[in-house]
Amino acid sequence: MVRRIDRAGEMEAFDAVVRAGSLSAGARALGQTPSALSRIISRIEARLGVRLLVRTTRTLTVTPEGEAYLLAARRILADLRESEAAIAYQAAPRGRLRVSASLAYGRITIVPLLADFVARYPEILVDLSLSDELTDVLGGQADVAIRFGPLADSPLTARRIGSNGRTIVAAPAYLARAGTPRVPEDLYAHNCLNFNFRRVDPGWPFVRDGAAFALDVGGTIEANNGETLVQLAQQAVGITRVGSFHVAGDVASGRLVALLEVYNPGDTEDIHAIFVGGASTPRRVRVFVDYLVERLAGQN
Repeated sequence: MVRRIDRAGEMEAFDAVVRAGSLSAGARALGQTPSALSRIISRIEARLGVRLLVRTTRTLTVTPEGEAYLLAARRILADLRESEAAIAYQAAPRGRLRVSASLAYGRITIVPLLADFVARYPEILVDLSLSDELTDVLGGQADVAIRFGPLADSPLTARRIGSNGRTIVAAPAYLARAGTPRVPEDLYAHNCLNFNFRRVDPGWPFVRDGAAFALDVGGTIEANNGETLVQLAQQAVGITRVGSFHVAGDVASGRLVALLEVYNPGDTEDIHAIFVGGASTPRRVRVFVDYLVERLAGQN
């Protein structure tokens, strides 16, 4: 059986004894016993075939061979520390991290998390783009993108970070002027603000007595993002149906009123962080996605 020799540990022990000026002081510095250090130095001397230290009850003298060994040991230990520091520096999460999210979700959910994230990973530069237009992650437009709803087949890796329902809302001033809808069909008499992009089901879904149905409602304004629709609702322009995360604060404060909740079908869509996965995925991407899962996955 081949006995493994901890050369670096031996060098550190010898250096500690010389610096401290005695075996007992060196042992205290290393958290070992003087007898253990004595055995280490004897083992080095036996292997090298030279005397490194001359020890008496009162003094400890380094021999010329000991001086040469000490010089080499300190150089080797310095190189080792420098190499470990360089490797640790390369492995730490760092660099530019390009994140893409929708305008509303980014503003309401992602931005409030960034202060804690950059405090945890100060070597990462977060490059955040908020837009309701889809970015091409495979094409290199972003490192991480947030997606709502079903995901298209692709070689990208996706991790679920939450889910989102939808809520119909209006401002108290609008309801005071136009009346409050009590059943879904009342919406035909209201100014309903819609998205302008094509959806699988363009109507607003409802459920009554366990039966699902949808109403094709409309109004005077359509927009390509929920941020605009919520702002219009806040201005008492009309009624809109948007992501619940988007209006939770306004509903809680009374700035907006949730409508027809008894008819809400409870439809939800998963929220994913998508990125190019694999062994070569940069650590900055992995730690950011892990952070989103940690902070958001339990929220709806």
